[in-house]
Order: sequence, then C-alpha cells, then structure tokens
Amino acid sequence: MRRIVNSTYVTLDGVIQNPQDWPSMGGFSDAGGQAQLQLLERCDAVLMGRHTYEGFAPVWSARSGDPLSDRMNALPKYVVSTSLTDPQWNNTTVIDQDPIGSIRQLKQQPGADIVQYGFGPLSHALMAADLLDELRLWVHPFFVGTGSASDLLYRPGSSGTFDLADATTLDSGIVILTYQASPAKDH
Repeated sequence: MRRIVNSTYVTLDGVIQNPQDWPSMGGFSDAGGQAQLQLLERCDAVLMGRHTYEGFAPVWSARSGDPLSDRMNALPKYVVSTSLTDPQWNNTTVIDQDPIGSIRQLKQQPGADIVQYGFGPLSHALMAADLLDELRLWVHPFFVGTGSASDLLYRPGSSGTFDLADATTLDSGIVILTYQASPAKDH
C-alpha cells in the first residue's frame, strides 16, 4: 500500500501559515533543496488542500529547468476542495466529494508514496482516519509572534502518536524532524 508523507514548515511557536514571508525562506540551503528533491523523487503524486494549492500553483507552474520544479510540475496532483472547479496547474485532479474515501482508494492503488504539503483541515482529517503515515516537520529557528488559531499546527481535538525516525539539521538552523505514525496501541 502507498504511504502518505506530510511535509510541513513550522516555526518554533507553531505557526504554519505564509512561510513565504518568514525570514529563513530567503536563505534556504542547497541541502534543504536536496532534501525536498529526494522526497519528491520517492513520491509519484502530490496531495494538498485548496489553500495550499492556491499558494503552490502560481509559483511552481511558473518555474522550470531545475530538477525540483520539473518534478513538481510533472507529478499528478490531487486537491481536496469543494470550491475549486477549474484547476489551471497541469496534471491536477480535484477531489470534491468524500475526500477520505477517495484518498483511501488512492493509497490502495499501486505506486510510490504520496507527498502532502501543508497542515490544515485535510491533514487533521487524514490523521484522524489513520491515513497519514509519515510527518516531516521543517522546524524553522524563530518565533513569528503573530497569527490566529488557524495559523497554527495545533487544532483542538486532533491527536496522533508518531515515532521519531530521523532528524537532520541544515546549516540555516532549520531542523527536519521525520516521524513515522505509531501503530495503534491498546489503552
């Protein structure tokens, strides 16, 4: 069965929104780019919610000529949304009904891992349905100091247990923490 790997940028104070505005985004290292490319190379599909799609589509579709951009643009993309009707980014399919059932079917198809970007309502629903297999947090070494509850990784009612599988420190101070979903445990 395919695995879903979530890759999310987060600050020390738990903010996940608008990473393009964070101080460290301008100084992303070659090692960070290589880590992103390695993740994309082990995946054969991209999964995201509408908000992430709206941030990614104009940026990635305008880029080409480097391995990361070319891979991102070539992969099939699945967007969970009830309002997106005409996606302009190539290879994009909108999942507008029964997202958990549709994603469960997608996981059961033959293929490689599926990378999921962003950590919003879709990620929490995947976690609640035991469909999120790996969580890769890119912890940025600063506090943003602003944001509402919807800008944070935390959501009331969400829970999950993960085991640390790897930790990589980049020269920029960003730490990539990779967690594997823990098997369900009897309480």
